[in-house]
Amino acid sequence: MCTLHPEEEAHLMAMASGGQPTRTGSPRPMVTASSAAPRSLFDVCWDDVLIPQVAVYLSLKDLFNLRCCSRTAQRFVEAALEKRQELHLSGNNTQNIDVAFRVLARCCQRLEVLHLACCRWLTDELLLPLLANNKKRLWAVNLNECINITALSLQPIIVECKELRVLKLSKCQWLTTGAVDALTLHQSKLVEFDISYCGAIGERCLIIFFRKLNKLTVLSLANTPSVTDQVLIQIGNYCRELEHINLIGCAAISDYGVHALTVHCLRLQTLLIRRCPRVTELSLAPLRQRRLYIDRSQPDVGLNAYNLNDFYPSDFLVY
Repeated sequence: MCTLHPEEEAHLMAMASGGQPTRTGSPRPMVTASSAAPRSLFDVCWDDVLIPQVAVYLSLKDLFNLRCCSRTAQRFVEAALEKRQELHLSGNNTQNIDVAFRVLARCCQRLEVLHLACCRWLTDELLLPLLANNKKRLWAVNLNECINITALSLQPIIVECKELRVLKLSKCQWLTTGAVDALTLHQSKLVEFDISYCGAIGERCLIIFFRKLNKLTVLSLANTPSVTDQVLIQIGNYCRELEHINLIGCAAISDYGVHALTVHCLRLQTLLIRRCPRVTELSLAPLRQRRLYIDRSQPDVGLNAYNLNDFYPSDFLVY
């Protein structure tokens, strides 16, 4: 009959009694639920489980409510905010939102997308710290209708956000020609740009801008007085990848400028052209044949009544 070694016998006895053997071979008492240390959600690994599998599905409101529960919850939420990649606060003008934004500006370190449109409470003092902590990763910034910031907040975006692809500045009356000149100098990767209702930008500034920013696919210039046929010619010559353009309310443009888009922007899919009285079916008809979306219905007018030479003066100045 086989004889067990003393250590093996002690091991079997420990298993039979529900305990675990110690290093000396003597059985260790079984740990019961009553004697175990209390466990909580925060004992689960934060970096591998809680943040990527739980925190990403919580809204900012949920995170701030959780942050108020305990010091551990506060540390967890701040760790989650540090790894957050997108921040959407557009239109949020609730009470004390500026206080919460200071927390976000301090904690967020890896933002890639920033949407702050129509935030009336936003100032340079609040925005600059957030930009300083996230300037290396940001590729999309939406500041549409942020009326209480200045071009000072735009400086780190222009100079230091080297991965910038999307920039929206609609109804930002503080946007000046100098700021667009700086954008022309430091940025070359923009694919989406919105400067609708920005009346302080000059025509010459836009002409130079579109000569360099030639990767644009989405462009909004609605109700921008400085948009003329000369500007559209430059867009047609250099922005060959353009797919969507908004020219609503650009009263200075005519068929001549739209024709430049027709000839050169062969990928164009959308043309918004309402309230442009000098643009007629003469230039829109070829685009309709390409099945573009045009926000103006086609009138019942015979195109043969127009002479193409009537709309293209020979002495037209091209920059």
